Amino acid sequence: QVQLVESGGGLVQAGGSLRLSCVASGSTASIDDMGWYRQSPGKQREQVALIYPRGITTYEDSVKGRFIISRDHAKNTVYLQMGSLKPEDTAVYSCWARAFLKTYWGQGTQVTVSS
Repeated sequence: QVQLVESGGGLVQAGGSLRLSCVASGSTASIDDMGWYRQSPGKQREQVALIYPRGITTYEDSVKGRFIISRDHAKNTVYLQMGSLKPEDTAVYSCWARAFLKTYWGQGTQVTVSS
């Protein structure tokens, strides 16, 4: 089992920055991929960024060049550095991990970008 706890959400003005953190606990040695998803009211959850064990990253088109995902294996933590934030980035951001073909989710953290 893997537990994920996010932090770092909040209210920020358009153009600002935030860094989200997600700390994993439990069977952390079994974790393969990690990433971030987001969901805003009335919309489907979408994948924001993924990071694979060898450091390869993928991003949703609208965040490319603005967001950076990274992972600190020693701290069992994945980060999402978000810059040049836009009101349309407002959503609940959830951490995700895959371990032994099972997927795990954090509880989510709210990010609100004001115009």
